[in-house]
Amino acid sequence: MSEIADKPLDADRNDAMRGFLFALSAYGLWGFLPLYMKLVSHIPATEVVAHRVLWSLPVAALILYLLGRTADIRQALRSPRTLLMAALTASIISVNWGIYVWAISVDRAVETALGYYINPLVSIALAALFLGERLNRYQIAAVCLAGLAVLILTTDAGGLPWVSLSLAFSFAAYGILRKTLPIGPSQGFFLEVLILALPALGYLIWLGAKGGAHFTLSSPGDIALLIGCGPVTAIPLILFAMGAKLLRYSTIGIMQYTAPTMIFLIAVFVFKEPFGGVKAVAFALIWAALALYSWSMLRDARRAKNSRPKS
Repeated sequence: MSEIADKPLDADRNDAMRGFLFALSAYGLWGFLPLYMKLVSHIPATEVVAHRVLWSLPVAALILYLLGRTADIRQALRSPRTLLMAALTASIISVNWGIYVWAISVDRAVETALGYYINPLVSIALAALFLGERLNRYQIAAVCLAGLAVLILTTDAGGLPWVSLSLAFSFAAYGILRKTLPIGPSQGFFLEVLILALPALGYLIWLGAKGGAHFTLSSPGDIALLIGCGPVTAIPLILFAMGAKLLRYSTIGIMQYTAPTMIFLIAVFVFKEPFGGVKAVAFALIWAALALYSWSMLRDARRAKNSRPKS
């Protein structure tokens, strides 16, 4: 009797461990991504993004084929609403990629880290505004602390920290709109890069015709790096999608700080970007906001678990 009862528990633990490893791999790859993007920093961001799209397509297609999910794509292609929503999310994520690639190339990686730290707080604020989700007082306090950090950076720089805010808001908007796609995450990513592939290919052909392309036989190193943009884009997204299906939302919520922390450490200690003074105060406020938000999320998850009737 006890042996039979233990099997579901063991299965849940195995799923949780696999989900944790999938998600940790995804965040680890995202954390190291600035090192790869620095290798292509001599190439314009628009060209890099076009290659990210183009070379992500075969990777995403292969994964869909191996998972046996190709029928979902055929169904999605027959739905105008799904195609329209996918085109919108594809446009938003391509803007996010472009800003990120450009920021790394011009030594503003610290600002990208700040953007992805702010992202979860922007997400809950947008969910409250547009989805009617209610925030508790700790979440409101966390959003206010993040707002104070942005205000301090704005006052110091004489303008909004637009790189950080653009990354945070674009990815938050992408996440919210992505939920409206009636297909799975792997299928949705394939559909997005499929929609983006035609304009990306057209742009690269135009670039090659005017002699401005870096994807040429005279630069085999650039060819290898640009082809590699596909796997480094697609693989972590697929790993994340697989991990998110097996993990609790609260676990994913805590783990998402892994990538910006790695980006921050690489920016300061590898790229030697300046950090101190006002930036240090702003980051301290963001870290405090994230700690408060995470504690609130874990507390709510624990209360929900304890309130469930025991079988």
